[in-house]
Amino acid sequence: MALFDWHKHFDPVLSYLNETGNTRWTTALKEQLTRRFEDNPHGDMERWHNALQSLPEVADARVDLNRSAITLTSPGGLDPDAMTRLEDGLRGLMPWRKGPFDFFGTYIDTEWRSDWKWDRVAPHLADLAGRTILDVGCGSGYHCWRMAGAGARQVIGIDPGLLFMFQFLAVKGYLGQAPVDLLPVRMEDLPADMECFDTTFSMGVLYHRRSPLDHLLELKGTLRRGGELVLETLVVDGPEGYSLMPEDRYGQMRNVWFLPSCPTLLRWLDRTGFRNARVVDVSETTTDEQRQTDWMRFNSLADFLDPDNPSKTIEGYPGPKRATLIAEKP
Repeated sequence: MALFDWHKHFDPVLSYLNETGNTRWTTALKEQLTRRFEDNPHGDMERWHNALQSLPEVADARVDLNRSAITLTSPGGLDPDAMTRLEDGLRGLMPWRKGPFDFFGTYIDTEWRSDWKWDRVAPHLADLAGRTILDVGCGSGYHCWRMAGAGARQVIGIDPGLLFMFQFLAVKGYLGQAPVDLLPVRMEDLPADMECFDTTFSMGVLYHRRSPLDHLLELKGTLRRGGELVLETLVVDGPEGYSLMPEDRYGQMRNVWFLPSCPTLLRWLDRTGFRNARVVDVSETTTDEQRQTDWMRFNSLADFLDPDNPSKTIEGYPGPKRATLIAEKP
């Protein structure tokens, strides 16, 4: 197997960041990527890379980024052998958690119906046309592609999960120079006060942070003046000042720290210097939106809820409810 050529995939976005004046980040990124892919590679990376390499080439691939599923098509179609290699390669990148995707007729029914979240959020966004966007905790990049479909000039997603990265590259490998990139890094790997994005998304991240206020300050530092923050997180009912801190796990997740009420979350945004913060959506997460599928065969939400009272988690906490808030940087 050829070694994973990270330069091929990441040098273009490093060049873009240099052009925007983020030379500090590009220098640090090169060191981080060298460590991840050369000095200390993940034990499953060879398997994932083999799966990616096995996907058939499609010279006339086209994409529709505005359907519920990110949809790749070919006017000439794929022959049966290519379709078999396609499905085998995509199954080599399981589990698929965020999506859905449609690769030339092979439909990937992901654990999450991420399109439902997008449909809730999209009507409330500033026009994304021509904007530069950062998507923090982007998973396999589903929402990054939807942002590009809405006209964004450049989208950069960050997520440390290497399987997510290979899933993203499975899509991008058919699209050439699409203005969407995914970097396998954490929020704390970004330099402070970059101030180079028009819109920053943080969806499904805040409750994983030990210090949620520091996360909000980090997000604010990524934005230009007047830039927009899109924040989605788990919440609970309660007055201003109330926040649930699980004793140990929440919905079987170990790394859940704070679930604030919406009034508390608005106060956090105000105290960290955002303006015009508002709640635009509150929705309960159901087993129709997050569930086990043939492409994600591990436990899912139904296994994390109280079987006798599905309005509560298996630990007895209120069931998952997510709020989306939008705010601006002055």
